Amino acid sequence: MPKYSTGGGGGGDDGDACELCGRETTDLRKATVAGAKLLVCSNCRPHDDAGNAPSDRGGSSGGSSGGSPGGAGSGSQPTESRNKELARKQAKMYDSATGDSKRWEEEGTSYESDRLPYLVSGYGDVVTEARQDAGLTVEEVADELEVDEDDLLAVEDGRAATASVGGSVVRALEERFGIDVVDE
Repeated sequence: MPKYSTGGGGGGDDGDACELCGRETTDLRKATVAGAKLLVCSNCRPHDDAGNAPSDRGGSSGGSSGGSPGGAGSGSQPTESRNKELARKQAKMYDSATGDSKRWEEEGTSYESDRLPYLVSGYGDVVTEARQDAGLTVEEVADELEVDEDDLLAVEDGRAATASVGGSVVRALEERFGIDVVDE
């Protein structure tokens, strides 16, 4: 089982187990992972923040001899390629978090087909009250108007815009209950 130490040990009481994954081996080396100095196995060495793992097995030097991170004759190449890899991964994560615009660029948008109109303040309460006054459940109204229950709940919760509810749903609710929720 992994110990997740901060590198305070390093003597013979480490059980010869990787402090990151818990794998038992005699080939442990110091590495800095997420700021913690750990004894890691060969499988976990790629997680070393410095991009390399010092060759000592638990000594107190920590491998910082003031030279280049890649060792003799390697210059800054290992650090540079690792930095590029990290930048690519970070960019990929950013792209996935913000969405991909390729679809919209290729197919265009269809906002005009069922555009949500401007709604009056408190429109969700107006719709909820009208439905309850009619003695209907959300499911009954959704079935009657042939709309998705989630869309109806989003309107009643005041989340029509963020839930991408179409204007046709709002217009159907206005017509069914004789209410005004569109601000024109």
